[in-house]
Amino acid sequence: MGFFSLLRRRSPWSTVLKVGLGLVAILTISLGLRLTLAAQQPIDAVLVLGGSIRREIYAAQSVAQQPDIPVLISSGSPPPCIFLVFEREQALSDRIWLETCAHNTFENFYYTTPILRRWQARHVQLLTSPSHLPRALWLARIHLGIHGIWVALDPVEETGRPGNTESWLKTDVDVLRSVAWAVVSLVWKPPCDRVRPLTQINLERALRQGFKCEHQGQLDRLIQERQKTLSP
Repeated sequence: MGFFSLLRRRSPWSTVLKVGLGLVAILTISLGLRLTLAAQQPIDAVLVLGGSIRREIYAAQSVAQQPDIPVLISSGSPPPCIFLVFEREQALSDRIWLETCAHNTFENFYYTTPILRRWQARHVQLLTSPSHLPRALWLARIHLGIHGIWVALDPVEETGRPGNTESWLKTDVDVLRSVAWAVVSLVWKPPCDRVRPLTQINLERALRQGFKCEHQGQLDRLIQERQKTLSP
């Protein structure tokens, strides 16, 4: 028996199917309207995906011109490196947040979506490298889109070897599990206990312990200068 034949039959199952399809249609239309309205609003949050210090440099230079927009960096460079990047660009503030629970692109959105929802974000600017596309954008629009959050892409050009390499298999697997997770995320929010403002980084302790930053960050000389100022 075909699907549409079942719908035409006057039975309890046909009623359930019709009601279910009606609810899906209503929810889809409602979500579409929410996303349309969100896309028309100003950007109210920036999400930076880890993988290259170039992304954090670009974010620091950009947000210095937008002092009221919060920034969330998901598993980026070592925190002291990010601290120095934002300090150098005079963009260091308590509106810059680090999330360090994620280990891959899927988890970037798995953990940051609840944070962006708590911020009541509606129009998020996504910063990542062209080498990380289209997977990052698809996952962003699945994870955030189901909650009515519009995503605008701002690609950050890389120099040298890219931080991410993409394959269709990796993309397909991540998209499929993102679709499944997006439904679950409507009722469950995964916790991350490693979220803190950038201003909480103890730079003096990090300088004493030692850390390394990507060469593209051009932070070596700055680190050496700051180490010389440490008291014995």
